[in-house]
Amino acid sequence: MRTRTALTLVGSVAALTLPFIAPASAADTVLTTGSLGGTAVAVGDVLTAPLATGTTATLYSTATGTSGIKCTSSQFTATVTANPTAPGTATESVSGQSFDSSSCTSNVLGVTGVTSITVDNLPYTTAAVSDGTLTVTPASGSTIQTTVKLTTLLGSITCVYQAPSLTGTSSNTDTSINFTSQAFTKTSGSSLCFSAGYFTAKYAPVTDNGAAVYTN
Repeated sequence: MRTRTALTLVGSVAALTLPFIAPASAADTVLTTGSLGGTAVAVGDVLTAPLATGTTATLYSTATGTSGIKCTSSQFTATVTANPTAPGTATESVSGQSFDSSSCTSNVLGVTGVTSITVDNLPYTTAAVSDGTLTVTPASGSTIQTTVKLTTLLGSITCVYQAPSLTGTSSNTDTSINFTSQAFTKTSGSSLCFSAGYFTAKYAPVTDNGAAVYTN
């Protein structure tokens, strides 16, 4: 009887303890790789993503129009600065966002080519929330800025566009991040520069050293 009682006690303690032990392969952080609840993304890891296959990044003159600039090649690079327990908000430092000017075209009247598109005032901070919300903000006292250099019938022009912040969404379906009609205001440039810019792009897949990144 004493032996049975001891064994029963040990079994009861084990039963109470086991549910609190997480599998070694699982993670409860906001950002994971491999799958939802997969391996935690480490602080300091570098995330990258190209434009989603078959999509374009656009900067149009109106939110619903098709006049402006579009590019078929773009990529961003960001370093993870915080990855807390989910649900929560992970943060990243965006150190690079490039556009291959050879893949960019413009249908603006009088514009014959796109020389370059440069994202200024980096790094930016990205807050990635468990619900899929993304917010991109510049450093304190700065602004999100894009400088566009165009070739026109009258020569080269430079157009500068600014925004206080950007908002987007992440999707675990294709591990993408999406920006839709994010408003920029022209702060300098000739009359051939459209007076406002609306940025739309889908980047996918977001990866950490080749592994897909998920938001939990």
